[in-house]
Amino acid sequence: MGNLLKLLTCTELHQGPNFFLDFENAQPTEGEKEIWNQVNAVLQDSENILSGLQAYKGAGQEIREAIQNPTDSLLQERAWSSVCPLVIRLKKFYSFSLRLEKALQSLLLSLTCPPYTPTQHLEKEQALAKQFAEILHFTLRFDELKMRNPAIQNDFSYYRRTISRNRLNNMNLDIENEVNNEMANRMSLFYAEATPMLKTLSTATTNFVTENKTLPLENTTDCLSTMASVCKVMLETPEYTSRFSSEDTLLFCMRVMVGVIILYDHVHPDGAFVKASKIDMKGCIKVLKDQPADNVEGLLNALNCRDPVRGWYSDFGDA
Repeated sequence: MGNLLKLLTCTELHQGPNFFLDFENAQPTEGEKEIWNQVNAVLQDSENILSGLQAYKGAGQEIREAIQNPTDSLLQERAWSSVCPLVIRLKKFYSFSLRLEKALQSLLLSLTCPPYTPTQHLEKEQALAKQFAEILHFTLRFDELKMRNPAIQNDFSYYRRTISRNRLNNMNLDIENEVNNEMANRMSLFYAEATPMLKTLSTATTNFVTENKTLPLENTTDCLSTMASVCKVMLETPEYTSRFSSEDTLLFCMRVMVGVIILYDHVHPDGAFVKASKIDMKGCIKVLKDQPADNVEGLLNALNCRDPVRGWYSDFGDA
């Protein structure tokens, strides 16, 4: 089986097979290369996107000074000149989300199509499964950074207010060649989300199911639930975590597990948090709560956002 080892034939809840997937070293077979190359062309830009987001400082000071001194044309120009390059950077992030959406759907099609079951696909197409995981890992990292940076929405709100005012004054604005009104509307919806990348992937997964009517829904949900089991087993089994060459792979597995749970919850009619779910939610939460709090607080919060009123993960206590 190479790097993908069958660990269990079924769980206590008859959830199907669990696997150990080598997220660090899986390489594409000849049959995977076409899709792998397409997705890799997207993923190779992901670190630059994250670096750009992490370095995003915003134009808060310039905007405040412009608002406090509305008749000072120099301060208005300074704020506008500071915001425009940032809006172009935000467009780059948004455009990447569209590329990521297409990459995710290509992987879903490869990992769920007949004649193989999703489990067989994960066993035979380890490199594609790794790319699927890398997309989820990137997504949660992006959203964590975005949530900690209120400057993004402040900058974009100022941009939209200013450009609307300038339109009323019949001013010709070069930036509209880069970010026209339609693009600005779509970007506004994207950045209004608390977790915009995860929202993009959730919608992409739902659209994938809707558009592929001949493909049973179970193929998609089984792919997601199996991936969750993969990550849970690796995280709770010291024999396998000891094989990781980097401690970062632990956090990688945790992010991927949370990501597929949220996608499953979004796509499955009954969600992930019912007793009949094919995801062992109690086991997944225990795995997370056994990790250092600083590593998992954001991940637990991401899951808790699925039901903020009930606060479901706290119901599991320390079990």
